[in-house]
Amino acid sequence: MPVGIDHIGRSTDFVEHDIDARWLMAYAASISDFNNNYMDTDIQKVCAHPVFPVCLEWPSILNTRAFFGNDLSAEESARGVHAAHDLHLYRPILAGETLRTNATLIGIEQIKPGAGYTLRLDTIDQTDTIICRTFQYGIYRNVAVNGENYSCERSPDVPQPANLERVFDTISIREGAAHTYTECARIWNPIHTDRKFARAAGLPDIILHGTSTLALAISKLVDEFANGEPRRIKRLGGKFSGMVFMPSQLDLISSNPVKSGDQSFVSFEVRQANGEPVITRGFFVFD
Repeated sequence: MPVGIDHIGRSTDFVEHDIDARWLMAYAASISDFNNNYMDTDIQKVCAHPVFPVCLEWPSILNTRAFFGNDLSAEESARGVHAAHDLHLYRPILAGETLRTNATLIGIEQIKPGAGYTLRLDTIDQTDTIICRTFQYGIYRNVAVNGENYSCERSPDVPQPANLERVFDTISIREGAAHTYTECARIWNPIHTDRKFARAAGLPDIILHGTSTLALAISKLVDEFANGEPRRIKRLGGKFSGMVFMPSQLDLISSNPVKSGDQSFVSFEVRQANGEPVITRGFFVFD
């Protein structure tokens, strides 16, 4: 059934999360990133990987499906895909915090693949100070929109891509990577772990989470351009342009850093070994 634009502007209740070192370490381990910032409880408070906020956002994303009520069948909900991500980091997330996250539906549009929608995801601390904010674009494939395209809030412009000049690393995706990421991130979507479900949803097999591929790329960019210091990362994202099966080998391509004021910006892409894109128009901003 068509989804209606009358749902725009609605927000979910906040979901509370206790951020302990065990969760932060497990997330980093799931993407084989053993940076001391994420792992060493002896020398410091464990810090979250820059892509870790996706773990906090997942329950609120699921809760947005209630907005549509009977508009979406279970089968149509299963056709939802994460298409683009824009994460703003205002300060690092540290072990021992209690944070809360909610989601607001800010736009719906009819596009050729289906119903495109934009969520704003806000994570706040116990003083109601915002810690990070994500603008996430998704698509319900082959679903129509009831009404004219509409947004109640404009998503911020993303950095314009710079020339991709560096082919500096590969990303190895091991067998079972999606199962490990699912449990450590606490992001459960059966298209990533249940072959029967994935094929029923029209996929040839289970696929790796787009946020896992993104996190793997960001880990390498943190090491390459930010001297391994995740606290320097201010913004990241890109478009999820292709599926990743397991096992596989990916190429990470980037620009050289571009300075803008007191921050630097790197463009990047992730591609299959045959050149097919997986993440396009990637951006990575750090101080």
